Amino acid sequence: MSTEPDTPEAPPRKRYISRTGFERLQKELHVLAHTERPQVVEKVSWAASNGDRSENGDYLYGKKRLREIDRRIRFLIKRLEQATVVDPTVHHGGDQVFFGATVTFAREDGQEQTVTILGEDEADALAGQITWLSPVARALLKAREGDEVRLQTPAGWQTLEILAVAYPAPEPGR
Repeated sequence: MSTEPDTPEAPPRKRYISRTGFERLQKELHVLAHTERPQVVEKVSWAASNGDRSENGDYLYGKKRLREIDRRIRFLIKRLEQATVVDPTVHHGGDQVFFGATVTFAREDGQEQTVTILGEDEADALAGQITWLSPVARALLKAREGDEVRLQTPAGWQTLEILAVAYPAPEPGR
């Protein structure tokens, strides 16, 4: 028996997300809950009425798909509840790197790269979007145009020069 007191759980980590990313997750949740799930339930119900369920592919696949949909719905609900929506347009015209910034920087080898810093549920590395928790974003955050920042990489330290910082323009009426 352990005599150590129970250690409290770590406080939940901030889950920053842009308005666009938040709306995208809401839309996905709506489609899953109100369109896709009812269609699968209908198909499973039809397949179940056909008799022997043990060899009924429509029934077995449908039940599996329902579990996947329900798991994703629970995940999305939790993420949306934990989300902190950040409006990057408030920094429009600024030159300091914060959440939502599109940053162009040069590596030591002269290669330029442009990334947009977003939340972990909306970042897409192939589209040049990185999460604010990534090592590159953490090195860039709070720096300004013209600054040089150091980034720890598996190959060693690297210096990045920030060439440009841009934010989306505020939408009229928002």
